[in-house]
Amino acid sequence: MSYLSRIEKVYAGSPLSHDEIRRYGRHLIMPEVTASGQKKLKSARVLVVGAGGLGSPLLLYLAAAGVGTIGIVDFDVVEESNLHRQVLHKTSNVGKRKVESAKEAIAEVNPHVAVVTYDMALRSGNALELLRDYDVVVDGTDNFPTRYLVNDACALLGKPNVYGSIFRFEGQASVFWRGHGPCYRCLFPQPPEPGTVPSCAEGGVLGVLPGVIGVIQAIETVKLIVGIGEPLIGRLLVFDALRMRFAELRLRPDPKCPLCGEAPTLRELVDYEEFCGLRTSATGPSDGGEEMSVVELKEAMERGEDFLLIDVREPHEYELARIPGSQLIPLGELPARLHELDAAKLVVVHCKTGGRSARACRLLREAGFRRVKNLAGGIEAWSQTIDPSVPRY
Repeated sequence: MSYLSRIEKVYAGSPLSHDEIRRYGRHLIMPEVTASGQKKLKSARVLVVGAGGLGSPLLLYLAAAGVGTIGIVDFDVVEESNLHRQVLHKTSNVGKRKVESAKEAIAEVNPHVAVVTYDMALRSGNALELLRDYDVVVDGTDNFPTRYLVNDACALLGKPNVYGSIFRFEGQASVFWRGHGPCYRCLFPQPPEPGTVPSCAEGGVLGVLPGVIGVIQAIETVKLIVGIGEPLIGRLLVFDALRMRFAELRLRPDPKCPLCGEAPTLRELVDYEEFCGLRTSATGPSDGGEEMSVVELKEAMERGEDFLLIDVREPHEYELARIPGSQLIPLGELPARLHELDAAKLVVVHCKTGGRSARACRLLREAGFRRVKNLAGGIEAWSQTIDPSVPRY
């Protein structure tokens, strides 16, 4: 029996063509799969949220396996900096919408797969409608607001959420399914403070790592559909690429979980940017600090204003690209080097995109600096808007 009752009911009506029998022959001769399992795959509808690093192996292998309908949610375009890890996309597709690039790649892998694209961001206002018609949802996102959104929407709809995340040399995977095991909130009841956990754009990621975690997610999705093996429900698989080790953590449902606990209080989707402390109000950023745009910084430079421009990235990043006139003080060294800064001057802090510099701004304010501004978008925004000669990485 499949784990998914809808597929169990409809797969008998989806016969395999001669072409499909030839294509999936190595599946069909496996006693755990056979033709009945392949028909379940053909009848399945899987939604992949994110066509980036994790989405690349996911989409390719789900298509190759014969999942009949694959939905793809992504609002981004292919950039050159994506290509070292997002193997779904090609150099010729730089500048193209990711969902269209993904659809083209899937068509080359398996023309029997129907692809439905959603060129939009997943939001509280559209998530339930988008997820409702799919049997399995696979989370290939890279930010906390969307992870909580996917988790909550899946739980409210009773859908399995095949989770994966990556950072630098480490990856994680699990399956969250309300009624069968814990949800993402049971593992992480509260999101981290803004800026305390760098994104892959800030901290980097080994290019081949998404291939490992994305393939694990694809395996779990196929297992759920066909109804074989032991899914990662109630287990968190942790992969350390540097040491080439896998570890497994047992997870239990949290009886106090507001979503799937004994007395749930969360019965509808919320504002996940606000929940994660990332919502910017009319008076400034959510952390209470002020921001300066790169245009404002350029204008201040041209007027010859006297201020400090502090770069809190790492030395190897500073070697790649820098804003003229900036002083490098890596974030980890900042507490011990506060004496180098003139507290009477305006201090403008930047990093790559704004996460680390937000932490630095909080640190400076707590140390008594009153005139502190975070450069919105960091050196990435400077390169895009002000000076394209500054390399992007």
